[in-house]
Parts: sequence; C-alpha cells; structure tokens
Amino acid sequence: MKTLNDPNITIVVPSLNQGKFLDMALLSIFSNKNLNLEVFIEDGGSTDCTFDIIKKWEDRLSGWRSCKDGGQSSAINMGIKRGTAPYVTWLNSDDYYLYGGLNKLYENIKYTDYPAIYGRTYDLIESTKSLLITKVEPFDPKRLAFRCIVSQPGVLIQRKVWEELDGLDESLEMSMDYDLWWRIYKNYGNLLYIDDVVATNRVHLNSKTKKNYVLHYVESIKVVKKYNIYVPLKWIIFLNLRRVKRIFNEYIARI
Repeated sequence: MKTLNDPNITIVVPSLNQGKFLDMALLSIFSNKNLNLEVFIEDGGSTDCTFDIIKKWEDRLSGWRSCKDGGQSSAINMGIKRGTAPYVTWLNSDDYYLYGGLNKLYENIKYTDYPAIYGRTYDLIESTKSLLITKVEPFDPKRLAFRCIVSQPGVLIQRKVWEELDGLDESLEMSMDYDLWWRIYKNYGNLLYIDDVVATNRVHLNSKTKKNYVLHYVESIKVVKKYNIYVPLKWIIFLNLRRVKRIFNEYIARI
C-alpha cells in the first residue's frame, strides 16, 4: 500500500574520481523540493576526494558503494535495482539539475501513460565556462536516427518500463543511453518532450565523450543500424572526421 512517504524517484549517481563535481551534483538533486527521493551513489573505487563528499551527504543518501564494478552501465543498473520508486533515472557525477528541474519532469509525467519524459538541457563548457543550449528536439524517430535528440540528464523513466527492458545494455560503454531511447520507443512508443531546461551537461577534458569520441560514434552507428535498419550518411562522415582528427592529434603530440 502506497503512503505519502514512499519515494517518487530513484536516482543513481555513477562516479569515478569525479569528486570535484560530485558535491554540486548532489546539491542539485536535493534542491528539488516536495519530492521523496531515494539516491544511490555507485562509485567505481575512486581515489580522490569522493569519499569525503559521500560522507558529507551520507544522511541524505539511501545507499552508496565504492568498489570496482563492471563499468558505468552495470553500476547504474545495480543502483536502480536497489530502489523502489515508480520513476527512475541517473545523473552522472559531473552533471547537475537546474533548480526545480526534477519537479518539472515529475509533474509532467505522473498523470500520463508515457514511458519516459525528457526536457531540454545546457552544455557547460568547462574550459571557457560558456553555457550553450544542447541540441534537444521533440521526439521523432526519424530525427533520432540522424542524431541523439534526447539529453540524458533531462530524462525520467517509468520503473516498470526500465525493468521490462532490463535497464541499460551493459555491453555498451558510450551509447547505452542512445540505445535505451530506441528500445523505449520500439516497445512503448514516443517519449514525452517538455520545452523546459531542466539540467546541465558538463563538458570537460576528462568526460567520456571527449576522451572516447571515436568509440562513441562507432557504438552509435551500431545502435542506429540495429533499430533503424539504415545508417544516415552523417554518421559515417562524422566518424571519419573524428578518426582523422585523432590521428592528427596523435601525430602532433609525437613531434
């Protein structure tokens, strides 16, 4: 029997040596008022200041672990399994919500049958401190095949959908979220879009998509091919441009 004190949302925060960003991520989560949140930190065994940040917030957390894991997707899956709330999501430790962002997502989906909801996000370019609007669009599978139009920090998913799909594909390192949007669409229909900015992606030199951009494109192409049959030429062109850039950078570093 549901009570007023039951959690609304399960949030997993995966992290590995991102302690300098973790405090802001947690502050942004708990700044959302009038929500009963259960928050789990899944840390891959950090050796920086992460433990100090965890201890600071420990009384607000529903649980935390710091140990070697099977990678980001595995950690997120494990964390969400520990929760019970009807809606689930994850927030990478270097990202953060805008004030009230989670509230907007929850209030717009809780009386609907949509499998998931997403809003708009910013990209914070850490090197210049510039704030750009992420290229998020209303849901359209044709546009999703062209590029990922859903920004992960701005997403909230029904737990029953997550569980029926077995969460994230743990064989993917970079495009597990892109793969999940496709599976949600293929099994449940369109994701609900709201025209509100709800979160911020932090773009920095140690972010996964910056360090492993070629793998990101390789995995994304596989995802598009799996769910959309054909791969738009844009993906092939951008992948080759990324490869050329990597080779050039490696050459410059040697001379």
